[in-house]
Amino acid sequence: MEATAAPPPMSIVHNTENVAGKQEASPPEKKECDYRNGKWVPDDHRPLYSGLRCKRWLSDSWACRLTQRKDFGYEKFRWQPEGCNMPEFQASQFLTRMQDKTIAFVGDSLGRQMFQSMMCMLTGGDDHSQLEDVGKHHGLVLARRRAKRPEGWAYRFRRTNTTILYYWSSTLCDLEPLKRSDPAAGYAMHLDRPPEFLRNNLHKLHVLVLNTGHHWNRGKLTANRWRMYVAGAPDHGRGTAAMWKAKSFAVHSVVRWLDEQLPSHPQLKVFYRSLSPRHFSSGEWNTGGTCDSTVPLAKGNAVSQNHSDDADGEAAVRGTGIKLLDITALSRLREEGHISRYTIGGAQRGQDCLHWCLPGVPDTWNEIMAAQL
Repeated sequence: MEATAAPPPMSIVHNTENVAGKQEASPPEKKECDYRNGKWVPDDHRPLYSGLRCKRWLSDSWACRLTQRKDFGYEKFRWQPEGCNMPEFQASQFLTRMQDKTIAFVGDSLGRQMFQSMMCMLTGGDDHSQLEDVGKHHGLVLARRRAKRPEGWAYRFRRTNTTILYYWSSTLCDLEPLKRSDPAAGYAMHLDRPPEFLRNNLHKLHVLVLNTGHHWNRGKLTANRWRMYVAGAPDHGRGTAAMWKAKSFAVHSVVRWLDEQLPSHPQLKVFYRSLSPRHFSSGEWNTGGTCDSTVPLAKGNAVSQNHSDDADGEAAVRGTGIKLLDITALSRLREEGHISRYTIGGAQRGQDCLHWCLPGVPDTWNEIMAAQL
């Protein structure tokens, strides 16, 4: 048998020969844009909407323009990905692309910030006459007595039949009353079962953005009377005794379930949004922690790395059809963008170094998500 000749160098393999016998280079393969890496750059055209006008969608406590805060430099930055340009977000164009589609944000209050940001980005803050409240069609109503708000919201843009919705699920687990006749008995938090909302509504969705993270602590579980369950029974296993292990188990479970559903829902694109960083220093939210900096990008403006700062989220989506919306490292550079010590009424109850001012950093999360659709 004759020895196989070694292949020519790569640069020659990708060449084609024209009629004159000369080598003609084929166009290089288009490299996928790396939205994880890049830099924050000043942009006088920001913000994307007014924090004063977007009152219908934006919670007062997140609208920093309504507080005593005087510096708004945090509004004037956009994310420039490495090796490509971020497409300019245009509401009418986005709605046209999303015609007859439903976009769902499912997660904790930081997922709700993405939802409110998206509604402000799409309406410019105006009370849009073409909007219809369709929450009842998704079961998003005030279900519990004395509930402060529904489990979520859903609004449809009539012109393009585009629905934007939010569903509150802070742990991405199914919550089931331990005793339906007695809410005080608490809830089973099924670590291996996706929320009932997803099981019932997945066929209606076209884009799904999931997040979880900061509710995974003993204080939250105790306050909410949640008890961890696996395989339909109380979980006493050492594998989920540590909160980070329980969170990891739940995230991997919901991602794996969604990946199994994708073949039956070819219209669906799923993103798992990585962890939004906290910036408490000198204590926690309830022990005097602060984030008083108003200096933009004091710790640098660029990210360049080949891994996510949310290693668990990255591991969960690896090898699946779910995409990681990786915002952790780029958001870590924006300490000055948090609510901090500013409030509506002026009462000081500790600083909020978890949530973000809107308009602000979550607008960029939505831009990256829109660019990847």
